[in-house]
Amino acid sequence: MQTDIDELQMKLSFQEDLLEQLNTVVTNQQQQIIRLELALETMKVQVSTMQTNNQESGQQHELPPHY
Repeated sequence: MQTDIDELQMKLSFQEDLLEQLNTVVTNQQQQIIRLELALETMKVQVSTMQTNNQESGQQHELPPHY
């Protein structure tokens, strides 16, 4: 009976360690996802700004209709 209890305690200990490791991995992944989302939003703004600038500069360099 004591052996069974000891085995269960060992299994519980290993499961607690594994759960803590998994929690750490999930927490790190969530932080990485947040950083990637912020980077994506920054890139969206940069691309939008570049497109706007290109459109504005393209309009300035157009030849008048009589050419």
